[in-house]
Amino acid sequence: MSLLVPLYVHPAEDPGAWHRLIARADRVHAVVLNPASGPGPAPDPAFTAVAGALRAAGARLLGYVDTDYGARDAARITAELGRHRRWYGVHGCFLDRVTATAQALPACRRLVRAVRRAGAGTVVLNPGVHPARGYARLADLTVTFEGHWSTYVSAFSRPGWAVRQPPERLCHLVYGVPKALVPLAVLTASERGAGVCGPVTGEPPNPWSGLTPALR
Repeated sequence: MSLLVPLYVHPAEDPGAWHRLIARADRVHAVVLNPASGPGPAPDPAFTAVAGALRAAGARLLGYVDTDYGARDAARITAELGRHRRWYGVHGCFLDRVTATAQALPACRRLVRAVRRAGAGTVVLNPGVHPARGYARLADLTVTFEGHWSTYVSAFSRPGWAVRQPPERLCHLVYGVPKALVPLAVLTASERGAGVCGPVTGEPPNPWSGLTPALR
């Protein structure tokens, strides 16, 4: 099982989490960098430093970009990816709040083409649910579940197309996992066809402010 690590906390606020992540970089699928709900208006020296250390340790870096369910213009999205690449040397992008409907699939396809032309070697889509058939073919990895552990264990289901997908193309991001059950969350993701997961113990409004115990 590979781990996708969105760590949405400033390095100055929790340097220990970043140091542990750097030390275990060879165990992660990718790390999502999110300095300011995106790259922010200017380079952040603290993020520049941890990004450099992660790259040196062999980690794949993804720049966080919000698509606002298709409401944001593709030019703004590619511009943010460009800043992520120039300032933090990311290898690709984590496109958050992606559309999931069949009607929006053509627009998402155009967006993925645009970010690839802009230099994204790896594209992760996060609709947070199982999207309509066709989305998973657009990206290297698609997050088909993002939600609380209680929902994950009680109300998860997957469509037929997801059952037939290679596990390495699907990811489950689960928060609110009791620390003792993190190994179970990893096993459950594997049993449900996801080859990549990101279980964390945190709760909203920012469950991704702590490093996953799966790396400790």
